[in-house]
Amino acid sequence: MPLHDMLDGDRVARLASADSRDAVIDAAARLLAGAAAPPQEVALIRDSLRAREALASTAIGHGVALPHGRIADLEDTRCAFLQLSPAVDFGALDGQPVDLVVAMAVPEHFAQEHLHRLAVVAERFSDPGFRAALRAARTPTALYRLLVTGQPNGG
Repeated sequence: MPLHDMLDGDRVARLASADSRDAVIDAAARLLAGAAAPPQEVALIRDSLRAREALASTAIGHGVALPHGRIADLEDTRCAFLQLSPAVDFGALDGQPVDLVVAMAVPEHFAQEHLHRLAVVAERFSDPGFRAALRAARTPTALYRLLVTGQPNGG
């Protein structure tokens, strides 16, 4: 499943107020739940993301993290993207703080699909040019275009 099938424009944000990994996870949970979601849904997603992060850092290096969690009552996979400024320590093995975050909430029964989707996203973010373009983008709209098309102008 390509990123554009899991990501909506309203789940892309630039975040300048996060000072910790937990603050980033909280913001990601709010985006994944959606603006109209009840607080219980946000908490369920947040707790799932935090539980996974407690097992081991989801930072994959080069300033990228892929926090993810499986949610029992979720129908479809959801992604959110956050561009952080300043970068936040996620405990990455390469020691680099994280400034690009793709958070994912996956239905609990999607075990194999979950791993496949994570691999697809990780592969996309392994491209240094793609990461540089995301870091240069200055609006959520520009970020969204890059994320779903790979092109700065939506091409």
